[in-house]
Amino acid sequence: MIQYAVTLKNGEWTVFEAGKPIAGGLTRSAAIETAERLAFIAEEGGEAVELVIQDYNGELHERRSSGA
Repeated sequence: MIQYAVTLKNGEWTVFEAGKPIAGGLTRSAAIETAERLAFIAEEGGEAVELVIQDYNGELHERRSSGA
């Protein structure tokens, strides 16, 4: 399973893959779009994906797919 996360880190929205930052300095919507695009590509390749997105209140919400 591949995990992508969008969280607020040091005042910037950051996209993480498997716990490592891969894109930062984004708006929240751009970070979500990036994570969703990466998740779609992984799912197309047959990978199971967990997508975790932080909201403006700091709450985390997750979605999972089982892959192809």
